[in-house]
Amino acid sequence: MIKFIEESPLYRIANARSLVFFGASNNVSSMGTQLLMTVQAGDFKGAIYPVHLKEKRVLNLDAYRSVTDLPEVPDLAVIVLPTAVVNQTLEACGKKGIKQAVVVSGGFREMGEEGAILESVLKDIAAEYGMKILGPNCLGVANPHQKINTTFVPNEGDPGFVGLSSQSGSFVTQMFEYLSGFNLGFSTAFSVGNEAVLDIVDCMAYLGACPHTKVIALYIEGIRRGDDFMKVARAIVPHKPIVAFYVGGSKAGKAAGFSHTGAMAGPDELYDGMFRQAGIIRAASVEEMFDFCWALGSLPMTNGNRVVIQTHSGGPGAAAADACGRAGLELSALSDKTLQKLVPYIPATGSVGNPVDLTFAKDYSSFFYEIPAILLAEENADMLMVYILSPQRVVERILKGMGVENRKVPEEALEIMESNALQLSDFLKKQKKPVIGFTFHDYDSPILKETIRRGLPVFRGAEKAARAMAALTAYGRIRARENRRLADAAKTV
Repeated sequence: MIKFIEESPLYRIANARSLVFFGASNNVSSMGTQLLMTVQAGDFKGAIYPVHLKEKRVLNLDAYRSVTDLPEVPDLAVIVLPTAVVNQTLEACGKKGIKQAVVVSGGFREMGEEGAILESVLKDIAAEYGMKILGPNCLGVANPHQKINTTFVPNEGDPGFVGLSSQSGSFVTQMFEYLSGFNLGFSTAFSVGNEAVLDIVDCMAYLGACPHTKVIALYIEGIRRGDDFMKVARAIVPHKPIVAFYVGGSKAGKAAGFSHTGAMAGPDELYDGMFRQAGIIRAASVEEMFDFCWALGSLPMTNGNRVVIQTHSGGPGAAAADACGRAGLELSALSDKTLQKLVPYIPATGSVGNPVDLTFAKDYSSFFYEIPAILLAEENADMLMVYILSPQRVVERILKGMGVENRKVPEEALEIMESNALQLSDFLKKQKKPVIGFTFHDYDSPILKETIRRGLPVFRGAEKAARAMAALTAYGRIRARENRRLADAAKTV
């Protein structure tokens, strides 16, 4: 594992100060032009040099006929050219002194023997000139903290804490909007493609040293450097969680992975064992991978699995209890002290067991402070799971019944909902125990939108919330195990 991020071969790719583009033109439908437009849309602050044989200006930038004509040696070359001319372009970049490149062009090893020969030549060129290359057959890098994005999709979300290394470019670009819906974003995201020079292990090491990255996500179709992968992962997990989604375990997944990036997959059991030994948490889908990242990057750690559930409806409480059991979590037995504290808040229609059911509670506002405060103080509980209802129409009806003018009702209802969300989220952020919400409502509702914006993970459905809590517990135990291993190793030195 690298100690400082500047030591990484990816540093000047993810933090490039200047770019040269091959394949961009004034034809806005071309792939190269789309990538250059993305860089411009992202407000990249460095110099950009398009290289084009005919055009004197490309997208309002001065263009150059050859890389040798550039007024400086750029940090990074982005190549979106026909496969047949990629290697000669790389060699010209090497002679110019350019040390980093993103090769977007496909048609290499993933296409068979002829492409594999071309990729072998590409690797030889990289070795001769000391070049660090992402790709070929990739989309490169998105680092919103440095306003660099070499993909073809603009990233309009805020910089975040999720670091991604992906053997699929789409799982970089298609996640921009998806993550922003949860108020999440990437710290840095890498598309590695065929991994001719730099691979998923290099990216993982970079993200392990990245100060903006709290949790690392890996989309994997195959791992070539198994020993290095294990070594780097085990060095990272005592400090940062790693979540992986592997797709090559089935026959269909293996075939799809090879045709996609030329990845050599292995049996599912092999990767499952590798992940367990390395301390990597395995997700069952891309969606679940980011669910786990949301919880792991937002909440305090725990190695306990005892959960208390807070709800104001019996059905969601029962669903949450069942989901927790299926996820390997335990429902806490509440102490007499906690039960006595709850009595004033629990109506006759509710329940003081676990789940704590507040159906038809006398004071709805107690749901947002008093009740969670009591439950988080429970010594038998490691985590709190809260069912968050979004009763905007009910609040509006109550306000109308209180005589509030019709025209003022929506605004006042919104203020109440946002105030409740503020109270809940600000209180929970100060807690040392993790709290996760779940709901069956759309994320567009005011209370959910505000709660999520303020940093509380709220999952759609109890199952997703329970599995995210199980991931928290798993990482807490992994971290404790790895720290014990490191301590034991230090004693023998």
